[in-house]
Amino acid sequence: MSYRPDISIDIPTESADPTRKINLKLNGQEITRVVSTRVLLSDFIRHNVGLTGTHVGCEHGVCGACTIIINERSSRSCLMLAVQADGAEIQTIESECGSDGTLSVLQQAFMDCHGLQCGFCTPGMIMNIRSHFNSGEKLDLSDEGIREMISGNLCRCTGYANILLAVRQAAKQLGKG
Repeated sequence: MSYRPDISIDIPTESADPTRKINLKLNGQEITRVVSTRVLLSDFIRHNVGLTGTHVGCEHGVCGACTIIINERSSRSCLMLAVQADGAEIQTIESECGSDGTLSVLQQAFMDCHGLQCGFCTPGMIMNIRSHFNSGEKLDLSDEGIREMISGNLCRCTGYANILLAVRQAAKQLGKG
């Protein structure tokens, strides 16, 4: 194929990125924004709203670092577009602590039991566990049961043993056991 100067291609100079207005409830607060229809929910939360507790790891839905709670169920925010969350109720790790900065029972258990090291996976791990705690289903707090509960969250530092202890401590304190 050779170059032909007599052929021109019209390349738009402005971005043709479509946008859409979305409304959602984020950590109890009503949010309305106009977003690109291509922006991921994880990027919307971090960059458009400024809540950086939701971490982005693999961006393929494998690691679980971006796990949040959408309409009472844990979900990976890197696999969802922000426009898909229109009308949803979303909780991020920022919803866990009290307005005065006090840690939730689950956060405190992770701290007490040394259930974190680098902390990168911790927000997603806590949101996933919170979703299970809030589900109303009977929890299996055996090692195998907790491992199944957190199987969608990868941790490269802890070896999981102290995370199991933290889940049990929090479940006991919350009467979930």
